[in-house]
Amino acid sequence: MTSAVEQLHAVRAKIANAEREAKRAAGAVTLVAVSKTFAAEDIRPAIEAGQRVFGENRVQEAQGKWPALKAAFADIELHLIGPLQSNKAKEAVALFDVIETLDREKIAAELSKEMTRQGRAPKLYVQVNTGSEPQKAGIEPREAVAFVKRCRDVHGLAIEGLMCIPPADENPGPHFALLEKLAREAGVAKLSMGMSGDYETAIAFGATGVRVGSAIFGNR
Repeated sequence: MTSAVEQLHAVRAKIANAEREAKRAAGAVTLVAVSKTFAAEDIRPAIEAGQRVFGENRVQEAQGKWPALKAAFADIELHLIGPLQSNKAKEAVALFDVIETLDREKIAAELSKEMTRQGRAPKLYVQVNTGSEPQKAGIEPREAVAFVKRCRDVHGLAIEGLMCIPPADENPGPHFALLEKLAREAGVAKLSMGMSGDYETAIAFGATGVRVGSAIFGNR
């Protein structure tokens, strides 16, 4: 059985190759290793192999394993990549270094309040529902640029990037192209897009961060 560390090295090599093919600088793309549903003992070998950026879907699950890992490895960067409920804003601000799933006014207000209260400023991305899927989180593409502006002007939030999850049954390329266009219009530099099945395509479309889970840790 291939270990997570071997898979991690293979994914890193593919990212480096995709960067070269897209004529992008080496290291332009950050690998976010998605560790949701995996226990601390499954994650630790990847940390010991040098991986420092990880993604989790649920605040409560992350609270159960990451405080101890972050205490042991001070340079860990933890991303929230799953939907955020407003009643979890306090815990999210306390634990996560990057929150990628800001997608509505209520969450913006709660995050602003908690960041002021805690004196902590995780980096923020707005999630865009590029496929306008009713079951999926994220702001509608036509509202995204104005929402980024409101986050800045009304809530005092610094928005660093945009994030999307294209529909599973569609070619992801047009969705990545749309997110890149919206990012330019909104004046944000970071693009979190691409997962285990399409991260190399995402790099060709300008991703600055790719979220890869099963290709590293295996199926859940």
